[in-house]
Amino acid sequence: MSNPLLLTLLLHLLAATGALSDRQNDTPVGRFQNYLRINTAHPNPNYAAPVAFLTAIAQTLNLQIQTLHFTPSKSKPLLLLTWPGSHPSLPSLLLNSHLDSVPAEPDKWTHPPFSAHRTPEGLIFARGAQDDKCIAIQYLEAIRNLKAANFTPIRTVHVSLVPDEEIGGLDGAAKFAASKQFHDLNVGFMLDEGQANPGDEFRVFYADRTPWNLIVKAQGTPGHGSRLYDNGAMENLMKSVEVMTRFREVQFDEVKAGNAAISEVISVNPVYLKSGIPSGDGFVMNMQPSEAEAGFNIRIPPTADPELLRKRIAEEWAPASWNLTYQLLEQGPTRDFMGRPLATATDDSNPWWSVFKQAIESAGGKLAKPEILTSTTDARYMRQQGIPALGFSPMTNTPILLHDHNEHELIMNIFSRLQHLFFSQHLKDTIFLKGIKVYESLISALSSFEQRSQ
Repeated sequence: MSNPLLLTLLLHLLAATGALSDRQNDTPVGRFQNYLRINTAHPNPNYAAPVAFLTAIAQTLNLQIQTLHFTPSKSKPLLLLTWPGSHPSLPSLLLNSHLDSVPAEPDKWTHPPFSAHRTPEGLIFARGAQDDKCIAIQYLEAIRNLKAANFTPIRTVHVSLVPDEEIGGLDGAAKFAASKQFHDLNVGFMLDEGQANPGDEFRVFYADRTPWNLIVKAQGTPGHGSRLYDNGAMENLMKSVEVMTRFREVQFDEVKAGNAAISEVISVNPVYLKSGIPSGDGFVMNMQPSEAEAGFNIRIPPTADPELLRKRIAEEWAPASWNLTYQLLEQGPTRDFMGRPLATATDDSNPWWSVFKQAIESAGGKLAKPEILTSTTDARYMRQQGIPALGFSPMTNTPILLHDHNEHELIMNIFSRLQHLFFSQHLKDTIFLKGIKVYESLISALSSFEQRSQ
């Protein structure tokens, strides 16, 4: 470029653009977007980058920082941040979030799932936008604002960023909750992730459903497909499937009739069926197989008796008299250390509940009726220790899109805009910023609660 004036103007323009970019990054929304851009999706989550990113933020807030490891390979770090209280002998407050996310299929997203694209309407699209990278940044931004206002907590506040919630939390929250390091924190109350609400009330969850995986295997005599056999493998497996299907229908009827929420019943869903003798591109059709197998995903609310369900599986769903065997994989606890259901009281018997509810109201929010979460979070491991824990993500007027993605572009352009807005995981920037204010109210109230909980 030969014109010195134009060159000078261009350099000023580039400098101004860079400064603007820096200022945008140095905001709560900018930090949220940068966190979302770190790919922590399974099966190969990048844990080092988010730990470094969040550690850098914690350093600017003068928080105490620990990186804990509960696996020999140290491949799943747990980041623990601490804001000491003025009365550290009081049970502490724990704020939990997970680093990892479920996989994303980029070809089914309008915007790349780790681009954290922000639309002119303020919608931020990214894997983990709702589940649950939002709350990690909201915790830290709330602490930033409280520190700027010279607030000092009475109780110590901990923020735990755990590695593997999306695959069961067995090397993260489970081992953390059972560790000496956790015991030394003297946790009195915990907040963990919740879910969005399309309405204008905040949802809060006092319990999770526990996942069980059931694999039923059948054996029988093989033979020519033209003959009739008693106790054939497929016949016995189908009897098992039919019994479970009838149980499922009874449970589902309660939901359809309005007598119970989905989270309040035992759900039994078939997830795979395996049998037959392969042949070329298909199966041998004139031969009865000697083995058959089916898998089921079961979700158990804390109101159900796990022992009765185990008995039902052994005697009704997969009895040995039908030449059936089964494998039951119980993924997580169903009772706490005293044998009680894993549920946190949401009434005056729980002093933390009253403080939580008042803090939401002080922030101008309204709580919906407390619920059991249909799925599972790491809060169950803390409830197993007898610690009251609530699931809460401050997202109102937001579609529930955790684990969702963009569908393929629709042929009719009239629908593409609606698809873009409603069928991919996103969070609106104003909702995200409002959530920070809600956490300011919660952290200040819960950490200032002086009564010594049991």
